[in-house]
Amino acid sequence: MPDLGKYAVEVLAAYGVSLGLLAVLIVLSWRRSVRMRAALERIENNG
Repeated sequence: MPDLGKYAVEVLAAYGVSLGLLAVLIVLSWRRSVRMRAALERIENNG
């Protein structure tokens, strides 16, 4: 890991926040995908 100097805490916090937001986006996209797949399945079977 590179030496981050006196801003190590801020840099690591920024990385943490970025990874957290990325994880939230992935989870939300996955949940929507599951819902849409189920809705499409219902429409195809009932239509």
